[in-house]
Amino acid sequence: MSEHTYKFNVKMTCAGCSGAIDRVLKKTEGVNEYDVSLEKQEVLVKGTIPYDELHAKIAKTGKQQGSAT
Repeated sequence: MSEHTYKFNVKMTCAGCSGAIDRVLKKTEGVNEYDVSLEKQEVLVKGTIPYDELHAKIAKTGKQQGSAT
């Protein structure tokens, strides 16, 4: 499976919000590298995980997601 790079705009208001996403991504198979930016309100993910699966993992944190690429 080839590696993809995804960018999600995620509404995060505090370190707890970004920490929740960090904890989920840390244990998600198929995620090779990620960056959670509270300041930019975005999550960048590189990995082999399918988009729909990754989107669902982030949604389970309860954080509101805007556009994604």
